[in-house]
Amino acid sequence: MKELAKIRDDVVGSLLRPAHLKQARLDFDEGKISVDEMRRVEDEAIRLAVRLQETVGLEVVTDGEFRRLNFQDSFGASVAGFDAAPVDIGFYEKRVEGGKPLQRWEIPERGEAKGTPVAQRRPVVERLRLVRNIPLEEYRFISRVAQKPAKVTLIGPDRICQRFDYKNSTSIYPTVDEFVADVVKIEREIVRGLVESGCRYVQIDAPGYTAYVDPPSLQAMRGRGEEPMENFAKSLKADNEVLRGFEGVTFGIHLCRGNQRSMWHREGAYDAIAERLLTELRHDRFLLEYDSPRAGSFGPLRFLPKGKVVVLGLVSTKVPEIERIDDLKRRIDEASEYVALEQLAISPQCGFASDVVGNLISEDGQKRKLEVVVETARQVWG
Repeated sequence: MKELAKIRDDVVGSLLRPAHLKQARLDFDEGKISVDEMRRVEDEAIRLAVRLQETVGLEVVTDGEFRRLNFQDSFGASVAGFDAAPVDIGFYEKRVEGGKPLQRWEIPERGEAKGTPVAQRRPVVERLRLVRNIPLEEYRFISRVAQKPAKVTLIGPDRICQRFDYKNSTSIYPTVDEFVADVVKIEREIVRGLVESGCRYVQIDAPGYTAYVDPPSLQAMRGRGEEPMENFAKSLKADNEVLRGFEGVTFGIHLCRGNQRSMWHREGAYDAIAERLLTELRHDRFLLEYDSPRAGSFGPLRFLPKGKVVVLGLVSTKVPEIERIDDLKRRIDEASEYVALEQLAISPQCGFASDVVGNLISEDGQKRKLEVVVETARQVWG
């Protein structure tokens, strides 16, 4: 088995949900099939997803996040305490009605002008507590059916905090720091379960970090009386605390600028946060979105410490066009001007389906893009 921290190809997490899996979920939501029947459909879909990834030659595989409606369910569906109603496929389909590919995905926050690119914030009704370790359940199944190492994705503290409605939760959490402490405690419990069950690659999904380079998101923070760089510093500390003490485990962290139905959420280069992000976070692998000019140049990669790896998210999961291997190799060459080639790898820029709706790409296109990732890695690194 290769050292997971050094593998040259990677996959971010989610895959397109097959039509029969979506239909089964609709039937389940309407009470037409049982929990056991729903689980059997999920199990078979995951087996096929694993087979797809192993067939194309990926060094690590995921379950496609097929048991989730949204990538954030790794935490949100595992804990009790939030004031949030259950959602179904219809909820996510309605969110993207009228949206066009590659436009900014805009969700107004309560009380704010339409068009502010921030997620809806949720209050709590009790202190958060872990009631079901969903990532662990996912890992236990995929580890039995996969021949390659399986990675598990977990939403990070920064994103959770950006969705927290502090003003309407002060009776439970007088300070945001107390809320963060509980989030970290729960996430450590989730990770501990994974590690004890043999998982050796945990990826933290941290799309919230790009808020610190996106002008409208920065404006929204300041409008709430927050200091963005103070939030950033606290998030770095929280992310490090989540993985503290778990030896022999590869930790990755994934940053993107939004990924829903081929739309994006934020823009801005990494320059303003790169030095602290790359030098202070203890993660082994930084999976960074680099598929569009919105991500800026490779210049910020010069801050990457020795021994770490940047996984270049060069293959778009938002557009159906298949990238040319020669173009990808040229971009890797450009990145190697700032960081040694042995500290680079390649992946898609994000998942293919951050929620159950999925991006506007065919399943065949998804397969071909994964094949391009693998073949590019072989040609560059052998």
